[in-house]
Amino acid sequence: MHEFRVWAPRASRAEVVLGERLMPMRRAAGGWWACLVDEAGPGSDYAFSLDGGPPRPDPRSAFQPRGVHGPSRVVDHAAFGWCDGGWRGVPLPGSVLYECHVGTFSAEGTFDGAIEHLGHLASLGVDAIELLPVAEFPGRRGWGYDGADLFAPHHGYGGPEGLKRLVGAAHAHGLGVVMDVVYNHLGPAGNYLPEFGPYFSSRHRTTWGDAVNFDGPGSDEVRRFVIDNALSWLRDYHCDGLRLDAVHAIVDESATHILEALAAEVDALAAHVRRPLFLIAESDLNDPRFVRGREAGGYGLDASWADEWHHALHATLTGEASGYYQDFGPLTLLAKALRQAWVYDGTYSPHRRRVHGRPVTGLAGGQFVVCAQNHDQIGNRAAGERTSALLSQGRLRVAAALLLTSPFVPMLFQGEEWGAATPFQYFTDHEDPELGRAVSEGRRDEFSAFGWDPDDVPDPQHPATFERSRLDWAEPGKDHHAGLLAWHRRLIALRRHLPALTDPRLDRVETECDEDAGWLVVRRGPVVVAVNLGAGTWTFPAGRPGTLLAASGPGVERTREGLVLPADTVAVLTEAPAPNAAAGHDSVSGPS
Repeated sequence: MHEFRVWAPRASRAEVVLGERLMPMRRAAGGWWACLVDEAGPGSDYAFSLDGGPPRPDPRSAFQPRGVHGPSRVVDHAAFGWCDGGWRGVPLPGSVLYECHVGTFSAEGTFDGAIEHLGHLASLGVDAIELLPVAEFPGRRGWGYDGADLFAPHHGYGGPEGLKRLVGAAHAHGLGVVMDVVYNHLGPAGNYLPEFGPYFSSRHRTTWGDAVNFDGPGSDEVRRFVIDNALSWLRDYHCDGLRLDAVHAIVDESATHILEALAAEVDALAAHVRRPLFLIAESDLNDPRFVRGREAGGYGLDASWADEWHHALHATLTGEASGYYQDFGPLTLLAKALRQAWVYDGTYSPHRRRVHGRPVTGLAGGQFVVCAQNHDQIGNRAAGERTSALLSQGRLRVAAALLLTSPFVPMLFQGEEWGAATPFQYFTDHEDPELGRAVSEGRRDEFSAFGWDPDDVPDPQHPATFERSRLDWAEPGKDHHAGLLAWHRRLIALRRHLPALTDPRLDRVETECDEDAGWLVVRRGPVVVAVNLGAGTWTFPAGRPGTLLAASGPGVERTREGLVLPADTVAVLTEAPAPNAAAGHDSVSGPS
């Protein structure tokens, strides 16, 4: 026995479609329709028909075994045999995240395939995996940001059961799971929500067309739809946090913003399950309101992506200065990012030609997620080149050291830890020929405007674009890949060993640099990170010799004058306390 329910306030008739049978639904309060079917239950395939129209998937479908256009399937979440009862969660501050795309992370491209590599992540030392969106999207391959059925894990990845196995296995390895979710738009293919109700509104427009209706007539149920979706990932799939895509594109003029309402309900669920649950916002506004507490007028989200940290590092290490990178490049701006994540904090942005952002006053390092590369910054390049294709081995190690010794929440992208040679390109699998052609032509036109030969821009629709982006798990044990992997493990181990490296207090971060000479120094309590990006050798004057904890190259050595760093090297060391330091303040030692 199963009760089918659907919100369709504008329909005059609604029916459940069970194979060839049509079961009439009764009108319920608030625009809902319901129907109790004795012979239906978990495993039953069904659809809804409104006013005699064609069968459509359930807007709240938990499983789409035949894709975005097929019938939905009833799922009993309570029936899964979870084995993670002892899992107490992972707090976001102090953690290291690892972003991965299920379809390219393993040879199988499935949730079960990803399980095979969890041991690698545990030995690397990361705390949680962050999955690119897995909600049902068109076709067999894609990034997931064009999802159409927000409650249904992609059938090609293994559906609900596969995701639950992955989360349970991750918890068994001591790893949390963060789910990337998209609430600012839905994909164009398989998006039948407008047929059911006012899920979108022309009152606001976004890059993707009409905005999700968070503040117009009928928006109460739309808001409930989104909040219930978020809670489902955390409750039914035991995820530990959510990354909210492009929240700056969410338009809501309500007195209580949808993000504030969502944060309050997630906090309530966390109290009930007695483990930390967190929300990370992707935003380019540099606005503290997203992460300030609700009692202080903020939305109460836990952290914000800080892409400007990436931009400052990338522009400095690569020398790229086109597009938004024109706002970055000088070593002084990288030093500022290392202190506070956001570079533009109420200052003039040449790229935007206006003042941008607000100060980070009152915020802590654990409220920012930073990275040296991520799916966007790689995949939105024309050829999808990773940093490993743009930087020397020395500069790759510098990037890793600055990332993993930062006061923020560092995030690695799959394969970054060994300098994967495979690109991560933009790929799609739209079944509609016209839509597929539009995506391919749009991609070529976009990069042609930047001077690329259209023939050199990979076709998102071609299967080879996807296959090129799949990780090669034979690489980590080879040559320079193994060395870079060992370097990442060493840095993460240091982060675990030294309290100063996980201290989120930004007022305890000091930086100094010399633009002409190319050196940069970051001090975090007794820990010093010394970087030489100059053309020649530089000596860091270690006035109070402490312990050399890690060096990125064999040429780093001590002399009477200090620590000698060849070009493109970095060292992590401690400075011993001054002779008159307060009693009980010991120098920090650690792995050598």
